[in-house]
Amino acid sequence: MGTEDIEDIVVIGAGLAAVSAIEALRDEGYAGRLTLVGKEPELPYERPQLSKDFLSGAKEFKLSHDEAWYAENDVTVLTGTTATALDLDNGTVTLDNGEELPFGTLLLATGADPKTPPIPGIENAVTLRTVEDARDLKDAIQPGTRVVTVGGGWIGLEVAASATALGGKAVVIEALAQPLLNVLGPTLAEHVAALHTRHGVEIHTGTTVEAIEPGVVRTSAGEIPADIVLVAVGAAPATELAAQAGLEVGDGVVVDERLRTSDPRVFAAGDVALATHTVHGPLRVEHWDNAIKQGRLAARTMLGKDGVYDWQPYFFTDQFEFSMEYVGRSAPDDEVLLRGDTEGDEFIAYWRRGATVTAGMNVGIWDVNDKLRELVGTDADPDQLTDMS
Repeated sequence: MGTEDIEDIVVIGAGLAAVSAIEALRDEGYAGRLTLVGKEPELPYERPQLSKDFLSGAKEFKLSHDEAWYAENDVTVLTGTTATALDLDNGTVTLDNGEELPFGTLLLATGADPKTPPIPGIENAVTLRTVEDARDLKDAIQPGTRVVTVGGGWIGLEVAASATALGGKAVVIEALAQPLLNVLGPTLAEHVAALHTRHGVEIHTGTTVEAIEPGVVRTSAGEIPADIVLVAVGAAPATELAAQAGLEVGDGVVVDERLRTSDPRVFAAGDVALATHTVHGPLRVEHWDNAIKQGRLAARTMLGKDGVYDWQPYFFTDQFEFSMEYVGRSAPDDEVLLRGDTEGDEFIAYWRRGATVTAGMNVGIWDVNDKLRELVGTDADPDQLTDMS
């Protein structure tokens, strides 16, 4: 199939996977009609800034591209618009204004929505997913404001660090024995927890939330005063549109290793895609790097070009002086090997299952992540991994 054979590509969603697909479609020579449908009033932007640089005040908010770029690339952008239904038989997308968009090929990049657990008083809490959420949160944090995050994952900890930078008092409530325990394992989870404690963050582990009330969070360990409560306990893929249309869904829209759904004209990428990884099998990843690469892969697949979902998961974070990159997919009980200065936050961590390296993380050491990526999935001797020479 050549690029001249494809007509009317519609992209639903306006996150990083969506804009990466649009960039790749034009770069790969697709010259047909291209429409992006996004429910937010903003043009596409990258979300990591929302809990990091933008929230902390270190940088201004930044779009992926300005209006001129979309005009120059002949992309119709419908912001503030929600797709309400897919008609796969007739090849149309119904919008919330009643308009129907025809499509020959469709990309679902609808992302994920913050989970809101059934906690009494959940309406007294906020979530962080959009730039509007981040603006409201940033404006609300003043010196001395007590910001309580329910959940000690990446978003919860990044918000705690950013709130501290703004002069607020950060509190983290985590149900597990340590924040990030299921991601990093006990050794490095304790390292990150100690980092936050040193900076004045109050961490309550092994603690569950029983109710959220104005000015207080009631927990299994007692009452915790709160001016702002942020719920950050994960995100659920936005699969409703796909499910209503009869596409196969699970923990995400089910796609193969080339991001094709159960309908040959429809693809999915980014946070919403439960994609078939060539090594790990069905895998849904909610990270910046994955959104970029899956957007590009979806574009190439649409145009009949080569490519499969074969890269290792990658993510990064910045929390106080802890700045790191992680690649691979480890389990909490994997062996952890450390190399370098852990006290100075300049070290490399390796995870092994048996002799096989399952993941690597560089902290405060740069230009080594590509080498770590090459190591993941290979067998390595522990002495070689930790030998500083």
